Amino acid sequence: MKKLLILTFMLFAFAAGSYAQATASATGTATIVAPIGITKTVDMNFGNIAVSGAGTVILAAAGTRTATGGITLPAITGTVAAASFDVTGSDGYTYTITLPSTDYTITRVSGTETMIINTFTSDPSGTGTLTGGTETVNVGATLNVNAGQVGGTYTNATGFDVTVNYN
Repeated sequence: MKKLLILTFMLFAFAAGSYAQATASATGTATIVAPIGITKTVDMNFGNIAVSGAGTVILAAAGTRTATGGITLPAITGTVAAASFDVTGSDGYTYTITLPSTDYTITRVSGTETMIINTFTSDPSGTGTLTGGTETVNVGATLNVNAGQVGGTYTNATGFDVTVNYN
């Protein structure tokens, strides 16, 4: 009887041990979102400018411009446009906009004279939201004009960079 009791106890002990553990499974999932992209659609253009002394032309991201100092904006404006970029990616995502933080130099075509563009601004400013997977970013800046600036068209073929990144 003692052996039967020990045998029963041992069977019970082994059976109780098998109930001491449990197992569950989980799956792994990842969602790849559409890559963020940016494409230039319009180049920045300050238009026609008359110079009687040093000053600036401030081109707003909305495409309007104002002048300071010895600068006059003639009635024949020429082409005036803020730079424009199409941003694409996943619908509803937000992103940051990084504008140039250094001076951007433009040089007179067939010459060596230069002007500086700086103080870049954007609309939207700083961050944007992709509605329907797209948004337009407009970029303005300040053109610094020297006294006696030589007439002609000024440009820089390398362009300036605007960067976007998902938040």
